[in-house]
Amino acid sequence: MEKQLQTPLTKDKVKALHAGDYVYISGTIYSARDAAHKRLSESLEKGEVLPLPLENEIIYYLGPTPARPGQVIGSAGPTTSSRMDKYAPALLDLGQTGMIGKGRRSEGVIASMKKNTAVYFAAVGGAGALLSKCIKKAEVIAYEDLGAEAIYKLEVEDFPVIVVIDCEGNNLYDM
Repeated sequence: MEKQLQTPLTKDKVKALHAGDYVYISGTIYSARDAAHKRLSESLEKGEVLPLPLENEIIYYLGPTPARPGQVIGSAGPTTSSRMDKYAPALLDLGQTGMIGKGRRSEGVIASMKKNTAVYFAAVGGAGALLSKCIKKAEVIAYEDLGAEAIYKLEVEDFPVIVVIDCEGNNLYDM
């Protein structure tokens, strides 16, 4: 089923999503990859305030290429989600409700998604140039020294994803 989704991604919106749904996201999402997740985890361990909101937010596992002249962002394809698995449960516990990436997730992440009413979306790997056309604004908001792995605030319009794992643990990869 095709669905339009406007952020923020509240728990009620998460509950309406099911494994296999095609979703077009519009609004604000954030990007963060391995290095940014490691820093977020270290900040949590130190009791520091995180540089981005998490409640009802979506994090896209993305490290964009540099933007060409006239573009908002370079190629914006997903990275392998399993590299964030050791960090994801702590962020979900803080209210994050959505993740976008590619590939399978660990049982620990799936259990945390069920506990926290969250969803995992897949974006099509290898389609980064096409996906970048759905990003209307990109701004580095934290960890600029990480380059492509900095945290970006992204404004997206009709960003295409597929619900791979819903908040009940239904997993498209296992169907």
